[in-house]
Amino acid sequence: MKQKLLGVLIVGMVTLFLAGCPHQAMVYNVEDASVVANKDGVTMDDVRKAIIRAGATLGWNMNDKGSGLVEGTIHLRSHMAQVDIPYDAQTYSIKYKNSDNLKYDGEKIHSNYNGWIQNLDRAIKAQLSTL
Repeated sequence: MKQKLLGVLIVGMVTLFLAGCPHQAMVYNVEDASVVANKDGVTMDDVRKAIIRAGATLGWNMNDKGSGLVEGTIHLRSHMAQVDIPYDAQTYSIKYKNSDNLKYDGEKIHSNYNGWIQNLDRAIKAQLSTL
C-alpha cells in the first residue's frame, strides 16, 4: 500500500513539474515575405516606415540601421527579444538576433517568442496593406 501511494505521489510530482516548465519551440523566422500593398511603386522607404509603425503599435523599439535593415527590440516583464528585419521594396524577413531570459539554446526558444514574431509579422502586413 505504501509503495502504491509513493508511486502515485511521484507521478503527481513529475506531472506538476513538467506542467510548470516553460514550453520551448523551434525559433520562428519570417523569410522573404512578399510586400503586398494597395498601390504600385512601393519604395524601400514605404516598407521601412510600415515596419517601424507596425513594431511601435506592439511595443517594439524599432531602430533604423540603414541599408534596408531595421532592428527591433521588445522588453516584456523580465524577457527581451531582439530581431533583425532586412527589407527591400518587394520582401522583408524577421530573423532572430538575440534574447534574454527566453531559454534560447541555439535552436529552441520559449514558445511565447514565436507568438511575438507572428504578431509582428501580422502587424507589418497590416501596415503594408494601408499603402
